[in-house]
Amino acid sequence: MPNGKPAGVACIQLDALFRCKLFGKPERPDFCGGLQPSLEMCGDVQQPREYAIRWLSALELATQPDLKAN
Repeated sequence: MPNGKPAGVACIQLDALFRCKLFGKPERPDFCGGLQPSLEMCGDVQQPREYAIRWLSALELATQPDLKAN
């Protein structure tokens, strides 16, 4: 995604099972390699994927650029 991944949009490098198609490859973005699973991100043992999606959505919202500031 040359211009970055918009918030709320799944990465185009995810397969049908939401696995990264670039995992372990040199072209994988540094940001993705630095994003490590943690209790904070994947804390719900019963629903780890859903919990992680909510956590990542909150992270995207908190770090999105302020497009109104001009």
